[in-house]
Amino acid sequence: MKKLCFALMMLLMGHVAYAQVENNAAAPDFTLTDSNETSHTLSQYKGKYVVLEWFNPDCPFVVKHYGSGNMQKLQQMYTEKGVVWLSINSSAPTKEGFHPPSELNDWAKQMKSSATAILIDSSGGTGRLYGAKTTPHMFIIDPSGHLIYQGAIDSINSPDPSVIPNSENFVKIALDEAMAGKPITTPSTKSYGCSVKY
Repeated sequence: MKKLCFALMMLLMGHVAYAQVENNAAAPDFTLTDSNETSHTLSQYKGKYVVLEWFNPDCPFVVKHYGSGNMQKLQQMYTEKGVVWLSINSSAPTKEGFHPPSELNDWAKQMKSSATAILIDSSGGTGRLYGAKTTPHMFIIDPSGHLIYQGAIDSINSPDPSVIPNSENFVKIALDEAMAGKPITTPSTKSYGCSVKY
């Protein structure tokens, strides 16, 4: 009986630890400091589309999208259209993917990232608030502050960059549809990648 109670308690704690954000509801507000020690609050970007991209430089799935230039191409395409792109690192200290701000800046420079900012969430608070489970895990917020897409970057769960040309890019499709005033065909998908190292 004690084992059953403990198992139920752990299950309930798991549900509490990760919020379930809902599409078409207000995206949870947060404040994080970026790799250049500048503070960013989600609500300061109200009136613009915002992309949240959970990443870990050491994850093979992240390497797939950055090594091929796929992620940077998306970043550049949409930041040039006024979209705010926030790359978030929720790796805890001593865990895979955690790097000091200077190293994250060096990585971003090497990768030629076009993200608006790289945000540091080493406590994991914002990642858990959104229920971010993988790297990458993508979220899109519309100008009214509502979440309109969450899930995978694309349709093929593989660390192999050769599959990218044959993948359906869910983030691109959702942004294009939303910015054209159309309903989003696929507002939610299952993310894939490495687990976020909380």
